[in-house]
Amino acid sequence: TADRLEVLAARGATRLSLGVQSFDDTEARAAVRPQRRADVEAALGRVRDARIPVLNIDLIYGIDGQTEASWLSSLDAALAWRPEELYLYPLYVRPLTGLGRRAGGPDPAWDEQRLRLYRLGRDHLLAHGYAQQSMRMFRRADAPPQGADDYACQTDGMIGLGCGARSYTAGLHYSFDYAVGMHEIRSIIDDYVARPAADFAHAEYGRRIDADESRRRHLLQSLLQADGLDVADYGARFGRPPRDDFGAELGRFADRGWLTDDGTDTVLRLTPEGLAHSDAVGPELFSPAVRVAMAAYERK
Repeated sequence: TADRLEVLAARGATRLSLGVQSFDDTEARAAVRPQRRADVEAALGRVRDARIPVLNIDLIYGIDGQTEASWLSSLDAALAWRPEELYLYPLYVRPLTGLGRRAGGPDPAWDEQRLRLYRLGRDHLLAHGYAQQSMRMFRRADAPPQGADDYACQTDGMIGLGCGARSYTAGLHYSFDYAVGMHEIRSIIDDYVARPAADFAHAEYGRRIDADESRRRHLLQSLLQADGLDVADYGARFGRPPRDDFGAELGRFADRGWLTDDGTDTVLRLTPEGLAHSDAVGPELFSPAVRVAMAAYERK
C-alpha cells in the first residue's frame, strides 16, 4: 500500500523485491500464488511512485501449463516496468507441500522444459540490456551502480529478522525452527511470539562453520556468481589455492564443461552452461558432515 511504501522510503529503503512469479492469472493459481494481474500491476505502480531506487521482480519458470509464449509474455510484462533487477527462479516441488502431494516421481521432460525456459528467459533479458549476475539474477545495465557497501554473500555476515529468516556470521549459520506442514508452522510461530526477549540472544537451530565449511561456503558462493572466484583472494584468505582444497570437485565441473579455464588460473568461473546448472554445482560442494545431517533431518 502507498502508506507502507512511504514508511519504507522515508527510512532509507533502497531495494524492494516483489514475488510476482507470473503475470498470467492461471499460472499464478497453478503455482499456488492466487493474485490477480491487475492487483500486481497496481502494486508495481505504487512501488514506482514511491521512487525506491531498485525494484526487483521475481518470476518462476516451469509452472504447470506454462509455455514458451506465456513465459515470454510474463517477461515482457515485467520488462514494461523497467525493473533494475529481475530474478528468474525454476519451480521446485518440495516435500510435504501442496504441490509435492500432487507430484509424481522424477520427470526428465519437465527438467528439459525448465532448462529450455531458463535459456529462453536468459537470452531474452540479455537482449533487452540486462547483465547476468548469477543463474537467477539479472541487472539492468543502466541501473544505479552498486556501492562498495553493498552486501557480498561471500564475505559479509547477515542478520535475518523474523521467524523464518536465516542468519550467519563467520562462525555460525543459524535460523529458527523450520516446517512445511501448517500445524507445525503454527506451533513454531506460537512459540516464537511467546518467547521472552532474552531467548533471542542465542541460536538453537544452526551449524557451526569450521575452517573446512568456511572454505566450502566461500568457493560455492563465489562460483555461483557470474564473476566467479578470484583465486588470489581465496589464497590470501585461506592460505592456499582452491585447487588444493577442491581439486576433485573442480575437475568434475571442468570435465562437464561447466568451468572455464583461461590458462592463467586467476579466476575460476562457471561457463554459461555451468551457470545453467548452478543448482547441481552447490550440492556437490556439501561436506560429508552436512550430507549426514541432511539425511538424518526429519521433515515436518
